[in-house]
Amino acid sequence: MRAGFPTAVAGQTIGLLGGSFDPAHAGHAHITREAIKRIGLDRVWWLVSPGNPLKARQPAPMADRIARARAVMDDPRVIISDLEARLGTRYTAQTLRRLGALYPGVRFVWLMGADNLVQFDRWQDWEWIMRNVPIGVFARPGARLAARGARAAEEFDRYRLPGEAARLLPKAHPPAWCFLDVPMVDVSSSAIRARGDWRQGA
Repeated sequence: MRAGFPTAVAGQTIGLLGGSFDPAHAGHAHITREAIKRIGLDRVWWLVSPGNPLKARQPAPMADRIARARAVMDDPRVIISDLEARLGTRYTAQTLRRLGALYPGVRFVWLMGADNLVQFDRWQDWEWIMRNVPIGVFARPGARLAARGARAAEEFDRYRLPGEAARLLPKAHPPAWCFLDVPMVDVSSSAIRARGDWRQGA
């Protein structure tokens, strides 16, 4: 494997949590711990993205965001990575295609909050993602009901596993997704920025 890339071997189950992490916070850490426990993941990789194509605002420098993420999530099972910058990918579907080629035999599960499921149909090649990678969706404050009525949730409703069957997700043949009603942590990156606790370049 190339220098700077996380290591994984065939047969391992890796959860992928992507985002700008601007900044990382307790909610990200909470979802990660719940994913490891409920889905039975070997590792979780945080993919700190160069930027979100759906957001006009540019995030804080990558080095600052990675340092904050490592301070928030100190667990040997969790890798904080700038993998998308190294791969040169801008969209999740591109990243997932590259990872599938780079890590044959590794079972990846895409992780996201319910707030992302609400707008998932705006992502590039979102249907390809649903049909090629198992997805774990985690409850987020204010987004539970909207997520259940999201276009992606409705169109792929017949492929949804019950929450208690989350451990089947890694070996499920996609499309396969699961909504996990976990205890929620009411914190967001935007709220942290609004309070002035995190500033671009700080």
